[in-house]
Amino acid sequence: MSRTADLHADVGEVLLTEDDIRAKTAELGRRITADYAGRPLTLVSVLKGSLPFMADLMRQIDLPLRIDLMEVSSYGGTATETSGLVRIIKDLSASISGEDVLLVEDIIDTGLTLNYLVRYLRGKNPASLRICTLLDKPARRLVDIPVDYRGFEIPDQFVVGYGLDYSERYRNLRFVGVLRPEVYSEAG
Repeated sequence: MSRTADLHADVGEVLLTEDDIRAKTAELGRRITADYAGRPLTLVSVLKGSLPFMADLMRQIDLPLRIDLMEVSSYGGTATETSGLVRIIKDLSASISGEDVLLVEDIIDTGLTLNYLVRYLRGKNPASLRICTLLDKPARRLVDIPVDYRGFEIPDQFVVGYGLDYSERYRNLRFVGVLRPEVYSEAG
């Protein structure tokens, strides 16, 4: 963990400002509203990182909505790399059978976790299943993931803020920034 109590000091560069995120979320909300016009939609958020994005996104979608939450883990403790082993910690609360489902993610990195989730959710027989992500990091992709709604493509850097964390911290930053390497290399 950082030597300082100042979360902002641990960020080396701001990649996306609060205004950037707000504008992109509104744009995505308009597209989703148009694409699902006249149909109810179920948003599934993957905790914990995508919660701020889903909360803002759902307020930009002008449709009847239902939300559900899942929690999965593919990282351990303060790790900065996925383990590849996915565990479902919290499953859906209600059936999605026959429903249009939009899986809302904070970031797609290697794609391993999301690939697992897509297969898992398809097994629950939704009418449709699409993916919306705030951040896409294609340089690290190990599996092909068809992303229907993409906020921003970002470089291969370790980012925090707006839900994204390192060791459960930085989620509350209103922007997305690059974490200084010395912060996470100290824990190594």
